[in-house]
Amino acid sequence: MCKIIEIIPFLQKLFYYQHFRHMLRLTSVIPNHSAIKNIIFDFGGVICGLDISKTEQKFREFGPSRPAASDSAVSQSQRFQTLVEDLETGAISPEKFRQEIRDNYVIPPSDDTIDETWNAMLLNIPEKRIRLLENLRSHFRIFLLSNSNQIHYKKYLRDFQLQTGYSDFNDLFEKAYFSFQVGLKKPGKEIFEFVLSKSGLYPSESIFIDDTPENVEAAMSIGLNGFYLHTGTEINDLFIETN
Repeated sequence: MCKIIEIIPFLQKLFYYQHFRHMLRLTSVIPNHSAIKNIIFDFGGVICGLDISKTEQKFREFGPSRPAASDSAVSQSQRFQTLVEDLETGAISPEKFRQEIRDNYVIPPSDDTIDETWNAMLLNIPEKRIRLLENLRSHFRIFLLSNSNQIHYKKYLRDFQLQTGYSDFNDLFEKAYFSFQVGLKKPGKEIFEFVLSKSGLYPSESIFIDDTPENVEAAMSIGLNGFYLHTGTEINDLFIETN
């Protein structure tokens, strides 16, 4: 009985995929939509929900920072931005990131507290987006391209596994590219060129969808089609069912 129960979600997913897989196409809001064969999705804010304010709030709960008379608010912000960029390209380890954060506070937070705070911005992946991606695989080559880091990756991979039953993002996408793994990040042109080269994609037949205009502009500068996903717009809205 246990084995029968376990296979039911798989059969439900298979039925959905088989029944709906011939019923989607891109809407006309997508540039060059009729020629698109490959779709590259951003992750945070496009596939996975994102609320940075939740992390900002939890950082404030750490209490007072260590005095730094020579550091202005602007320089502190720039230093933190550099720290995050280094984490996202794999230039520093999660341990180094945590230590830099810890050194900034009068009462140093623990590793677990830092990770919990850093991950607070990550929300869930709505089920309808998972179903859409499963459907799209029969129409397009689909990819994931994310500025990310090891701490976030560990969290949302575990959530993804529990939610979907997939073991890895490469089970849903043809290939998932994460900045900390490849040592490049958006909006650098190099990461887009890397993805096109590694996956054998023609820019004119491909589109990159992101919720950050700067990233979309960078993709378009090397010939990719680009679509800026405005706040409140859902990726499901970019496709329509056909008979």
